[in-house]
Amino acid sequence: MAKRSGSNDKYERILHGAATVFAKEGFHQATVAKIAKAAGVADGTIYNYFKNKDDILVQFLTYKAHQVFSKFRQVMEQPHDAVTKLRNLIRQHFSAFQADIQMALIYQAESRRNRRLVEKEILEMGKMYADIVSAIIDQGQKEGVISADLHLPLARRMIVGTVEDVINSWIQSGGKYKLTPLAEPLVGLLVNGLGGPGRQAKSD
Repeated sequence: MAKRSGSNDKYERILHGAATVFAKEGFHQATVAKIAKAAGVADGTIYNYFKNKDDILVQFLTYKAHQVFSKFRQVMEQPHDAVTKLRNLIRQHFSAFQADIQMALIYQAESRRNRRLVEKEILEMGKMYADIVSAIIDQGQKEGVISADLHLPLARRMIVGTVEDVINSWIQSGGKYKLTPLAEPLVGLLVNGLGGPGRQAKSD
């Protein structure tokens, strides 16, 4: 049976090797042999940690989600106002993808091309992110910076969809520009669009 240990050096090397191959060649063109070569391990070593190529993709997304969402949760634990939390969340989101364009490519592209394979993981990540955004919207409505009349699912969809669109455009450009600096103006647009009483997103 495949071992599953996120702290194991070979496990992480295989995940990083797989990320390189998936991002460069795509999931369907990737092979266990190519992944093993990129990771610097024997082909058979892969099966000590993963069932097959599908399992590698699933575990890669789970592994990265754990890293990214731990930082998202830290944003929510800080005693900031809703606008600051939204800014920090989007900045952290952009920063994580900018620092790891391979993860960005795999999540945005392969996770959708292979939706059935990773549907459970994608749904779980989507729900976690939606819950964080919902909490920020709720706080913003209580603080009066987001209209209390807004339909929560619609407001959440607006934020999530806009963030994803910005990331997709950045990926399509090949990461030719910095993603993180876009967080500040994006938050300003979102907060104004969400119908608060004229409050502008303030700078740190």
